[in-house]
Amino acid sequence: MGSGHSWWCVRFLFPVFLLASLSQAGIAQLKPRAASVAADLTVFRASASPERQERGRYLVEGVAHCFACHSVQDYKKRFGQPKPGTRGAGEVVKNEAFDGVPFPGGLAHPNVTPDKKTGAGTWSDAQFERAIRHGIGHDGRELLDFMPYAFFRSMTDEDVASVIVYIRSLPAVRNPLPKRSLPFPVKVNLHPEMEPPLPVDASEQVKHGWYLVRIAQCNDCHTPSDEKGNARTDMMFGGGARMKGPWGDVVTPNITPDPSGISHYDEMMFIKTIRTGRASGGVRQLNPLMPYSYFKNMTDDDLKAIFAYLRTVKPVRHHVDNSEPPVYCKLCRQKHGFGEKD
Repeated sequence: MGSGHSWWCVRFLFPVFLLASLSQAGIAQLKPRAASVAADLTVFRASASPERQERGRYLVEGVAHCFACHSVQDYKKRFGQPKPGTRGAGEVVKNEAFDGVPFPGGLAHPNVTPDKKTGAGTWSDAQFERAIRHGIGHDGRELLDFMPYAFFRSMTDEDVASVIVYIRSLPAVRNPLPKRSLPFPVKVNLHPEMEPPLPVDASEQVKHGWYLVRIAQCNDCHTPSDEKGNARTDMMFGGGARMKGPWGDVVTPNITPDPSGISHYDEMMFIKTIRTGRASGGVRQLNPLMPYSYFKNMTDDDLKAIFAYLRTVKPVRHHVDNSEPPVYCKLCRQKHGFGEKD
Protein backbone atom coordinates (compact mmCIF):
# COMPACT_ATOMS: atom_id res chain seq x y z
CA MET A 1 0.00 0.00 0.00
CA GLY A 2 1.54 3.26 -1.05
CA SER A 3 -0.93 5.61 0.56
CA GLY A 4 -3.88 5.99 2.84
CA HIS A 5 -6.06 6.76 -0.17
CA SER A 6 -5.61 3.29 -1.69
CA TRP A 7 -7.77 1.66 0.98
CA TRP A 8 -10.63 3.98 0.07
CA CYS A 9 -10.22 3.33 -3.62
CA VAL A 10 -9.75 -0.44 -3.45
CA ARG A 11 -12.06 -0.99 -0.53
CA PHE A 12 -14.63 1.43 -1.96
CA LEU A 13 -15.03 3.57 1.13
CA PHE A 14 -16.42 2.00 4.23
CA PRO A 15 -14.94 4.93 6.10
CA VAL A 16 -13.94 4.78 9.63
CA PHE A 17 -12.63 3.41 12.83
CA LEU A 18 -11.75 -0.24 12.03
CA LEU A 19 -10.29 -0.94 15.43
CA ALA A 20 -9.82 -4.68 15.49
CA SER A 21 -10.92 -6.71 12.51
CA LEU A 22 -7.37 -7.58 11.72
CA SER A 23 -6.23 -7.68 15.31
CA GLN A 24 -8.63 -10.61 15.55
CA ALA A 25 -7.40 -12.17 12.35
CA GLY A 26 -4.18 -13.87 13.39
CA ILE A 27 -2.28 -12.31 10.50
CA ALA A 28 0.95 -10.87 11.85
CA GLN A 29 3.11 -10.97 14.92
CA LEU A 30 3.78 -7.71 16.69
CA LYS A 31 6.52 -5.73 14.96
CA PRO A 32 9.22 -3.75 16.86
CA ARG A 33 7.37 -0.46 16.27
CA ALA A 34 4.17 -1.97 17.59
CA ALA A 35 5.97 -3.23 20.67
CA SER A 36 7.19 0.28 21.49
CA VAL A 37 3.68 1.68 21.14
CA ALA A 38 2.18 -1.12 23.18
CA ALA A 39 4.79 -1.18 25.94
CA ASP A 40 2.53 0.24 28.66
CA LEU A 41 -1.18 -0.33 28.35
CA THR A 42 -1.94 1.66 31.48
CA VAL A 43 -0.73 5.06 30.26
CA PHE A 44 -3.79 6.47 28.50
CA ARG A 45 -6.86 7.30 30.57
CA ALA A 46 -10.35 8.25 29.37
CA SER A 47 -12.30 9.09 32.50
CA ALA A 48 -15.98 9.53 31.80
CA SER A 49 -17.75 12.88 32.17
CA PRO A 50 -20.89 14.38 30.61
CA GLU A 51 -18.73 16.84 28.69
CA ARG A 52 -16.55 14.11 27.22
CA GLN A 53 -19.52 11.97 26.32
CA GLU A 54 -21.12 14.85 24.45
CA ARG A 55 -17.89 15.78 22.69
CA GLY A 56 -17.37 12.13 21.77
CA ARG A 57 -20.89 11.90 20.37
CA TYR A 58 -20.21 15.00 18.28
CA LEU A 59 -17.01 13.49 16.84
CA VAL A 60 -18.28 9.94 16.31
CA GLU A 61 -21.63 11.00 14.84
CA GLY A 62 -20.10 13.88 12.91
CA VAL A 63 -16.67 14.59 11.51
CA ALA A 64 -15.14 11.15 12.23
CA HIS A 65 -18.29 9.31 10.97
CA CYS A 66 -17.25 6.14 12.79
CA PHE A 67 -20.50 4.24 12.33
CA ALA A 68 -20.20 4.49 8.57
CA CYS A 69 -17.89 1.51 9.02
CA HIS A 70 -18.88 -0.10 12.31
CA SER A 71 -22.57 -0.57 11.53
CA VAL A 72 -24.77 -1.89 8.75
CA GLN A 73 -25.40 1.10 6.49
CA ASP A 74 -28.64 1.78 4.67
CA TYR A 75 -27.78 3.73 1.52
CA LYS A 76 -31.28 3.68 0.06
CA LYS A 77 -33.53 4.81 2.89
CA ARG A 78 -31.16 6.32 5.50
CA PHE A 79 -28.54 8.04 3.30
CA GLY A 80 -25.71 5.89 4.66
CA GLN A 81 -26.82 5.98 8.30
CA PRO A 82 -26.85 2.71 10.32
CA LYS A 83 -29.81 0.41 10.19
CA PRO A 84 -31.68 0.30 13.51
CA GLY A 85 -29.96 -1.85 16.12
CA THR A 86 -26.61 -1.98 14.34
CA ARG A 87 -24.95 1.21 15.60
CA GLY A 88 -21.37 0.32 16.53
CA ALA A 89 -22.04 -3.44 16.28
CA GLY A 90 -19.98 -4.00 13.13
CA GLU A 91 -20.79 -6.04 10.06
CA VAL A 92 -19.28 -8.39 7.50
CA VAL A 93 -18.80 -6.61 4.18
CA LYS A 94 -18.71 -8.74 1.06
CA ASN A 95 -16.58 -8.22 -2.02
CA GLU A 96 -13.82 -6.32 -0.24
CA ALA A 97 -10.26 -6.41 -1.54
CA PHE A 98 -6.84 -5.14 -0.55
CA ASP A 99 -4.39 -4.27 -3.34
CA GLY A 100 -6.59 -6.37 -5.59
CA VAL A 101 -6.54 -9.41 -3.31
CA PRO A 102 -10.13 -10.30 -2.30
CA PHE A 103 -11.15 -11.41 1.17
CA PRO A 104 -13.03 -14.70 0.69
CA GLY A 105 -16.31 -14.50 2.56
CA GLY A 106 -15.93 -10.80 3.23
CA LEU A 107 -14.16 -8.74 5.88
CA ALA A 108 -15.48 -8.21 9.39
CA HIS A 109 -15.76 -4.62 10.56
CA PRO A 110 -15.61 -5.19 14.31
CA ASN A 111 -18.18 -4.69 16.99
CA VAL A 112 -17.00 -1.74 19.13
CA THR A 113 -19.98 -1.67 21.50
CA PRO A 114 -19.30 -2.53 25.17
CA ASP A 115 -20.38 -6.16 24.79
CA LYS A 116 -17.74 -8.22 26.62
CA LYS A 117 -18.01 -11.35 24.50
CA THR A 118 -18.34 -10.04 20.96
CA GLY A 119 -17.42 -6.37 21.26
CA ALA A 120 -14.93 -4.06 22.94
CA GLY A 121 -16.20 -4.43 26.49
CA THR A 122 -12.89 -5.74 27.80
CA TRP A 123 -10.58 -3.27 26.06
CA SER A 124 -8.63 -0.80 28.17
CA ASP A 125 -8.54 2.92 27.39
CA ALA A 126 -4.95 2.52 26.25
CA GLN A 127 -5.87 -0.32 23.89
CA PHE A 128 -8.56 1.85 22.33
CA GLU A 129 -6.17 4.79 21.98
CA ARG A 130 -3.37 2.86 20.32
CA ALA A 131 -5.83 1.39 17.80
CA ILE A 132 -7.26 4.80 16.98
CA ARG A 133 -3.98 6.69 16.62
CA HIS A 134 -1.30 4.04 16.14
CA GLY A 135 -2.89 1.20 14.19
CA ILE A 136 -2.24 -1.45 16.85
CA GLY A 137 -5.11 -3.76 17.74
CA HIS A 138 -6.24 -4.59 21.26
CA ASP A 139 -4.21 -7.81 21.21
CA GLY A 140 -1.03 -6.20 19.87
CA ARG A 141 -1.27 -7.03 16.21
CA GLU A 142 -1.00 -4.41 13.49
CA LEU A 143 -4.16 -3.18 11.79
CA LEU A 144 -4.77 -2.93 8.10
CA ASP A 145 -5.17 0.70 7.10
CA PHE A 146 -8.84 0.22 6.32
CA MET A 147 -8.88 1.63 9.84
CA PRO A 148 -7.85 5.26 9.14
CA TYR A 149 -5.42 5.60 12.05
CA ALA A 150 -3.12 7.52 9.70
CA PHE A 151 -5.69 10.33 9.80
CA PHE A 152 -6.83 9.90 13.38
CA ARG A 153 -3.23 10.19 14.62
CA SER A 154 -3.76 13.96 14.60
CA MET A 155 -6.54 13.76 17.22
CA THR A 156 -5.78 15.49 20.51
CA ASP A 157 -5.68 13.43 23.70
CA GLU A 158 -8.90 15.06 24.81
CA ASP A 159 -10.73 14.20 21.60
CA VAL A 160 -9.51 10.60 21.66
CA ALA A 161 -10.63 10.28 25.29
CA SER A 162 -14.01 11.75 24.35
CA VAL A 163 -14.46 9.27 21.50
CA ILE A 164 -13.67 6.39 23.86
CA VAL A 165 -16.09 7.66 26.51
CA TYR A 166 -18.90 7.96 23.96
CA ILE A 167 -18.25 4.54 22.44
CA ARG A 168 -18.37 3.04 25.94
CA SER A 169 -21.77 4.69 26.49
CA LEU A 170 -23.40 2.78 23.63
CA PRO A 171 -25.75 -0.10 24.38
CA ALA A 172 -23.88 -3.39 24.32
CA VAL A 173 -24.86 -5.40 21.25
CA ARG A 174 -24.19 -9.14 21.03
CA ASN A 175 -22.99 -9.58 17.46
CA PRO A 176 -20.43 -12.34 16.91
CA LEU A 177 -18.36 -11.75 13.80
CA PRO A 178 -16.04 -14.18 12.03
CA LYS A 179 -12.30 -14.01 12.52
CA ARG A 180 -10.25 -13.72 9.38
CA SER A 181 -6.92 -15.18 8.38
CA LEU A 182 -5.41 -13.08 5.61
CA PRO A 183 -2.95 -14.34 2.99
CA PHE A 184 -0.45 -11.51 3.52
CA PRO A 185 1.37 -9.78 6.39
CA VAL A 186 0.22 -6.40 7.70
CA LYS A 187 2.42 -3.47 8.68
CA VAL A 188 1.33 -0.18 10.20
CA ASN A 189 1.68 2.66 7.70
CA LEU A 190 0.99 6.22 8.84
CA HIS A 191 1.12 7.49 5.23
CA PRO A 192 3.02 10.75 5.85
CA GLU A 193 2.68 11.59 2.15
CA MET A 194 -1.04 12.01 2.69
CA GLU A 195 -0.69 14.72 5.32
CA PRO A 196 -2.49 17.72 3.78
CA PRO A 197 -0.41 20.91 3.71
CA LEU A 198 -0.98 23.78 6.11
CA PRO A 199 -0.12 27.31 4.95
CA VAL A 200 2.70 28.94 6.89
CA ASP A 201 0.58 32.00 7.64
CA ALA A 202 -2.60 30.04 8.43
CA SER A 203 -5.21 31.76 10.58
CA GLU A 204 -6.61 30.02 13.65
CA GLN A 205 -9.76 29.23 11.67
CA VAL A 206 -7.73 27.60 8.88
CA LYS A 207 -5.68 25.65 11.41
CA HIS A 208 -8.88 24.36 12.98
CA GLY A 209 -10.23 23.41 9.55
CA TRP A 210 -7.00 21.56 8.81
CA TYR A 211 -7.46 19.57 12.02
CA LEU A 212 -11.04 18.67 11.09
CA VAL A 213 -10.21 17.81 7.49
CA ARG A 214 -7.66 15.24 8.67
CA ILE A 215 -10.12 13.60 11.05
CA ALA A 216 -12.76 13.57 8.30
CA GLN A 217 -10.19 12.13 5.83
CA CYS A 218 -11.36 14.49 3.09
CA ASN A 219 -8.16 14.30 1.06
CA ASP A 220 -8.11 10.51 1.31
CA CYS A 221 -11.38 10.17 -0.59
CA HIS A 222 -10.93 13.14 -2.91
CA THR A 223 -7.46 12.16 -4.17
CA PRO A 224 -7.02 9.78 -7.13
CA SER A 225 -4.60 6.87 -7.27
CA ASP A 226 -2.13 5.74 -9.90
CA GLU A 227 -2.08 2.29 -11.51
CA LYS A 228 -0.31 0.80 -8.48
CA GLY A 229 -2.85 2.14 -5.99
CA ASN A 230 -0.57 4.92 -4.73
CA ALA A 231 -2.20 8.28 -4.08
CA ARG A 232 -1.59 11.00 -6.64
CA THR A 233 -0.57 13.57 -4.05
CA ASP A 234 0.03 16.09 -6.85
CA MET A 235 -3.76 15.99 -7.26
CA MET A 236 -4.69 16.07 -3.58
CA PHE A 237 -8.35 17.04 -3.10
CA GLY A 238 -8.71 17.04 -6.90
CA GLY A 239 -11.11 14.10 -7.12
CA GLY A 240 -10.94 11.04 -9.32
CA ALA A 241 -11.21 8.09 -6.93
CA ARG A 242 -13.75 5.58 -8.22
CA MET A 243 -16.07 4.08 -5.59
CA LYS A 244 -18.33 1.17 -6.47
CA GLY A 245 -20.70 -0.55 -4.05
CA PRO A 246 -24.28 -0.69 -2.78
CA TRP A 247 -24.47 3.10 -3.19
CA GLY A 248 -23.77 2.82 -6.93
CA ASP A 249 -20.72 3.65 -9.05
CA VAL A 250 -19.29 7.14 -8.57
CA VAL A 251 -16.04 9.05 -8.99
CA THR A 252 -15.19 11.52 -6.25
CA PRO A 253 -15.37 15.19 -7.28
CA ASN A 254 -12.79 17.92 -7.23
CA ILE A 255 -13.07 20.05 -4.06
CA THR A 256 -10.12 22.36 -4.71
CA PRO A 257 -10.64 26.10 -5.41
CA ASP A 258 -9.99 25.59 -9.13
CA PRO A 259 -12.80 26.63 -11.54
CA SER A 260 -13.22 22.91 -12.31
CA GLY A 261 -13.69 22.31 -8.57
CA ILE A 262 -15.65 24.38 -6.07
CA SER A 263 -14.40 27.90 -6.82
CA HIS A 264 -18.05 28.90 -7.36
CA TYR A 265 -18.89 27.99 -3.76
CA ASP A 266 -19.08 30.52 -1.01
CA GLU A 267 -19.29 29.73 2.68
CA MET A 268 -23.08 29.69 2.71
CA MET A 269 -23.33 27.35 -0.28
CA PHE A 270 -20.79 24.97 1.25
CA ILE A 271 -22.71 24.73 4.51
CA LYS A 272 -26.02 24.29 2.68
CA THR A 273 -24.51 21.47 0.60
CA ILE A 274 -23.37 19.60 3.71
CA ARG A 275 -26.62 20.21 5.56
CA THR A 276 -28.92 19.14 2.70
CA GLY A 277 -26.81 16.68 0.72
CA ARG A 278 -27.43 18.68 -2.43
CA ALA A 279 -24.49 20.25 -4.28
CA SER A 280 -24.05 23.51 -6.19
CA GLY A 281 -26.91 25.32 -4.53
CA GLY A 282 -29.26 22.34 -4.54
CA VAL A 283 -28.85 21.39 -8.19
CA ARG A 284 -27.37 17.92 -7.64
CA GLN A 285 -28.07 15.25 -5.03
CA LEU A 286 -24.89 13.94 -3.42
CA ASN A 287 -24.37 10.21 -3.44
CA PRO A 288 -24.94 8.82 0.11
CA LEU A 289 -21.42 7.42 -0.03
CA MET A 290 -20.38 10.97 0.78
CA PRO A 291 -20.96 10.99 4.58
CA TYR A 292 -22.92 14.23 4.62
CA SER A 293 -25.49 12.47 6.80
CA TYR A 294 -22.77 12.61 9.48
CA PHE A 295 -21.11 15.90 8.56
CA LYS A 296 -24.43 17.73 8.69
CA ASN A 297 -24.32 17.25 12.48
CA MET A 298 -21.31 19.59 12.71
CA THR A 299 -21.61 23.18 13.89
CA ASP A 300 -21.59 26.09 11.47
CA ASP A 301 -18.26 27.21 12.93
CA ASP A 302 -16.64 23.84 12.22
CA LEU A 303 -18.03 23.70 8.68
CA LYS A 304 -16.83 27.26 8.09
CA ALA A 305 -13.37 26.24 9.28
CA ILE A 306 -13.28 23.29 6.87
CA PHE A 307 -14.32 25.55 4.01
CA ALA A 308 -11.69 28.13 5.00
CA TYR A 309 -9.02 25.43 4.89
CA LEU A 310 -10.18 24.06 1.53
CA ARG A 311 -9.82 27.58 0.14
CA THR A 312 -6.08 27.34 0.86
CA VAL A 313 -5.31 24.06 -0.92
CA LYS A 314 -3.59 23.95 -4.29
CA PRO A 315 -6.07 24.36 -7.17
CA VAL A 316 -6.23 21.24 -9.35
CA ARG A 317 -7.73 21.38 -12.84
CA HIS A 318 -9.87 18.26 -13.04
CA HIS A 319 -13.48 18.22 -14.23
CA VAL A 320 -15.67 15.53 -12.62
CA ASP A 321 -19.46 15.39 -12.88
CA ASN A 322 -21.22 12.12 -12.04
CA SER A 323 -24.47 13.37 -13.57
CA GLU A 324 -22.88 13.37 -17.04
CA PRO A 325 -22.14 10.29 -19.23
CA PRO A 326 -18.81 8.70 -18.24
CA VAL A 327 -15.89 9.40 -20.57
CA TYR A 328 -12.30 8.28 -20.08
CA CYS A 329 -10.15 10.87 -18.30
CA LYS A 330 -6.46 10.77 -19.09
CA LEU A 331 -5.72 12.69 -15.90
CA CYS A 332 -7.16 10.30 -13.30
CA ARG A 333 -7.49 7.31 -15.65
CA GLN A 334 -11.11 6.73 -14.68
CA LYS A 335 -14.30 7.07 -16.68
CA HIS A 336 -16.47 9.89 -15.38
CA GLY A 337 -18.61 12.75 -16.53
CA PHE A 338 -16.58 15.49 -18.27
CA GLY A 339 -13.61 13.14 -18.50
CA GLU A 340 -12.84 14.56 -21.94
CA LYS A 341 -12.24 18.05 -20.56
CA ASP A 342 -8.82 17.39 -19.00
